Amino acid sequence: MSRLKPPKAALLANADDVEAQFYEALQQGDIERLMAVWADDDEIVCVHPGGARLVGTSAIRASFEAIFGHSGVPVQPVHVRRLQALGVSVHHLVEHSHAPGRPAGEDVWVVATNVYVNTPQGWRLVAHHASPGMVDEPPSAPEWPSTLH
Repeated sequence: MSRLKPPKAALLANADDVEAQFYEALQQGDIERLMAVWADDDEIVCVHPGGARLVGTSAIRASFEAIFGHSGVPVQPVHVRRLQALGVSVHHLVEHSHAPGRPAGEDVWVVATNVYVNTPQGWRLVAHHASPGMVDEPPSAPEWPSTLH
């Protein structure tokens, strides 16, 4: 018996819509909805904090299934910054979460970059790269100047 692909997400008007669906699916532990926001491309990529580079739908799906083994991920995107060009949107942000097993009030912050591409099926996620952040980072982290020189 062949396994059918889940239906893709509805035609999404912009990268912000895709990002909202991605984080809602993470929070709810909904693997079908989460995978529906990804582009149908062999070169999609995901890097979890401290993890290896995962390339392709199968590897990405397996990693999120393992993460969702117990429940969703209580994560909220904050401090979102956007760089947009024709057909591409890059979002760099901070993911705010309270990790299970940590004392109340001890928050976890992850630095992430999400890349979206406008495809014939609408906007889709092509890359999610998350790096370990800090514990108890202040919510109003300072904004550094965009130019270093």
